[in-house]
Amino acid sequence: MDLQLKDKVVLITGSTGGIGTALTHAFAAEGCKLSITSTKQAKLDKLTATLDIAEDHLFTQVVDVRNEDEVKAMVDKTVEHYGHLDVLVNNAGFEGSILPLTMQTKENFMDVYNINVFGAIFAMKYAAQVLAAQGSGSIVVIASGASFMGSPGMSPYISSKHAVAGVAKSLALELATTGVNVNCVCPGPVDTEMMRDIESKALGDGVKTEDAVKAFSAGTPNGRYAKAEEVAALSVFLASPLVRHITGDLVNIDGGVAANGR
Repeated sequence: MDLQLKDKVVLITGSTGGIGTALTHAFAAEGCKLSITSTKQAKLDKLTATLDIAEDHLFTQVVDVRNEDEVKAMVDKTVEHYGHLDVLVNNAGFEGSILPLTMQTKENFMDVYNINVFGAIFAMKYAAQVLAAQGSGSIVVIASGASFMGSPGMSPYISSKHAVAGVAKSLALELATTGVNVNCVCPGPVDTEMMRDIESKALGDGVKTEDAVKAFSAGTPNGRYAKAEEVAALSVFLASPLVRHITGDLVNIDGGVAANGR
């Protein structure tokens, strides 16, 4: 199927993490023009060395998504470089500390919220202005299965994913008549380095990866983590002009967890 994404301009935040790398490769494979971001140029250089992409289809930016001015500049520079914008993929994220709520601090919450909530809000705010003005485009938010449930010890992360899903649904309604759709991709655990961090924080540094995966996958009907490439494939699909009628949705990619009535 031709997803009609060839030469579309796609802006991806947090491009150099596990899911971000998979997103970058997936959109590159569709022939998109990429604007990719990370916190360090060295990370971007390492990623771009692995891409099979034309030089005029790649633009890199170092961005701290916690800073609204930098996020606005990220969108402006993308439009200046390519002449327009077609897709925003909000992917930058941080898991935060794993502690009972009684031991959490405001600083712990804000460390997570500044990236997962406010960073995503800033990107949606400025990308939406561009997309609505041109009357077309898609916003894909990498939310989480955490957008639907609680988890002991992870109240900063869980609540941040509830929040960003609520913002995305609200924006979808605001943009419903503009030709712009907004959707969330909601994976359960994904086999990435972020998940390794969560495993070690929750279970201790001495736990073997295979044991941690078994523990965290116990409630997943198909018994495994999602692959980053699977999350990327769903994101590419939701970015396609062919599915513009899907908007305001939270799309699960969780190995069957939602089928249990989540």
